[in-house]
Amino acid sequence: MSEKVLIVDDEKDFLDALAERMRARGMDVTTATSPIEALALVARKSFDAIVLDFQMPELDGLETLKRMKESNDDVQVIVLTGHATIERGVEVMKHGAADFVEKSSDINSLTEKIHEASAKKLIIAEERTREKIQNILEEKGW
Repeated sequence: MSEKVLIVDDEKDFLDALAERMRARGMDVTTATSPIEALALVARKSFDAIVLDFQMPELDGLETLKRMKESNDDVQVIVLTGHATIERGVEVMKHGAADFVEKSSDINSLTEKIHEASAKKLIIAEERTREKIQNILEEKGW
């Protein structure tokens, strides 16, 4: 099963190149060139991982991350930046980012982070299913 990944970046050439590289690794990739477009996609579709550029017009990565997490707490967002700082990394992680990486990072490293985020989303879904089953059993007195 290929991971469903949303890549969000306002730099079209970078976005297209990254999407192509992820598709070559067997991923089902959707792209968005703006945070607004990405938020609309996240409202309609489920993704295993989202790769989100930090520096964009309209909304920055942090505000976009917050909005994505408000609409779906399970969403696994990897924030991508051209100018990483420890402070920025800490800030996005505090707001629920799955990870924070530089755009110049090795493609294999980003691929691994996508796999990890996808696995985490699956684990969260399984835990919630177990909790629901446990609650039903408890309600029935079992």
